[in-house]
Amino acid sequence: MEKILVTGGAGFIGSHIIDRLLKLGNEVICLDNFDNYYDPSIKRKNIHFFMENKNFELVEGDLRDKHLLKNILKGVDYVFHEAAQAGVRTSVTDPLKSHDVNATGTLNLLEAAMDSNVKKIINASSSSVYGKVKYLPFDEEHPNQPLSPYGVSKLLAEHYCRVFDELYGLKSVSLRYFTVYGPRMRPDLAISIFTRSALKNETINIFGNGEKTRDFTYIDDIIEANLICMKKGEGVYNIGGGHSISINELAQKIIEINDSKSEVVYTSPVKGDAEHTLASYEKAWKEIGWKPKIKIDEGLGMYSKWFINEN
Repeated sequence: MEKILVTGGAGFIGSHIIDRLLKLGNEVICLDNFDNYYDPSIKRKNIHFFMENKNFELVEGDLRDKHLLKNILKGVDYVFHEAAQAGVRTSVTDPLKSHDVNATGTLNLLEAAMDSNVKKIINASSSSVYGKVKYLPFDEEHPNQPLSPYGVSKLLAEHYCRVFDELYGLKSVSLRYFTVYGPRMRPDLAISIFTRSALKNETINIFGNGEKTRDFTYIDDIIEANLICMKKGEGVYNIGGGHSISINELAQKIIEINDSKSEVVYTSPVKGDAEHTLASYEKAWKEIGWKPKIKIDEGLGMYSKWFINEN
């Protein structure tokens, strides 16, 4: 049995990681500050079914609390670092908070983990670190020119992980997620918003002209990559679906899957959003044996079924 800390463990991805870790018989500490970026009751619901598990412990606290980190990391073998101030658009209006949580918070965690002899940190990064497109698909050597403070903060976190590995021997891997979706996903993300609207036959609002493209990655594939990286891998890896579609195509797929009468309406574009994302997962396949399994149509169908059952 390993003792594992999951930061941001009550969130979308963190709660799925905890679910798998507990099923594998590990002892898990969930650290979450239940920030009100979105409804904290959703996060509490994400973890409520873990509360009776003797191998699960919830710690309500913040990455910026160094004393707390020092205490909860005693005896911890691995850390899955999912805690972050999410949201590209939020970072445009409040860049300091993104930096404070994502960069400084990660630095705090790394210092405490080093002092506690943690074996490895699996850090959640983002495709937002790429920003301006030089070529597609993005490989890990693509230049990093983030378009938002969020992207900058996640890139800083990656560099801190790398430096702590090189200078102090604290092993880490950073996984660059490409637009993750699936059950328990945040309510402010496009697939969640579009599905909610489609099921009510309400208007689907798209920022800009809908021709921006995204590489969507189903949650099960994300969790698989994280678990593999406990024992394998170093540096950075793209974790993406390997296929991109436009936001217009996404909306139409969701309308069709849910047999909806929704119509699409276009609104003003938003600052900080990347034009296109598409992952090359060749490095992950070669070095850790990971590649995505869930295609977008299958994933959207599974998500819609879950959403209907939950609402």
